[in-house]
Amino acid sequence: MLIRDTHTEDLPAILEIHNDAIRNTTAIWDETEVGLEERITWLDGRLRAGNPVLTAVVDGRVAGYASYAQWRPKSGYRLTVEHSVYVSGDFHRRGIASALLTELIERARSAGIHALVGVIESGNTTSITLHEKLGFVTVGEMPEVGIKFGRWLDLTLMQLTL
Repeated sequence: MLIRDTHTEDLPAILEIHNDAIRNTTAIWDETEVGLEERITWLDGRLRAGNPVLTAVVDGRVAGYASYAQWRPKSGYRLTVEHSVYVSGDFHRRGIASALLTELIERARSAGIHALVGVIESGNTTSITLHEKLGFVTVGEMPEVGIKFGRWLDLTLMQLTL
């Protein structure tokens, strides 16, 4: 497995991972798939803001991606970021999310970030367990703040203070 900075050529595979999560999971609370132009704009925005976008490559294939961006738009939040990690269904349970998040934490530490926030659908126990293993703690739970697939979703907020 190779964890590296994302290249524009990775975006079609990242788009497929992203849209699969929209179609089939509660990891992303959007209900409408996006196109390649949206992912190009997303990558450009992250990079212009100085935020990392990482890609995991396994056997020459994009297996997952991760990034972070400022938690909230007010200047007082500039050293707190919200991160996201997504892995292709073909590569689940192979340590890819852990490797991506570990590298993202190191990038945040190197950039002088003070806190990382994970915003996780409360039923996603796999993600919650991964975050706990990497030192995140649950700092809040918000019941029924989202809806997808015709059911109410709860939100778990997890934080790692560097």
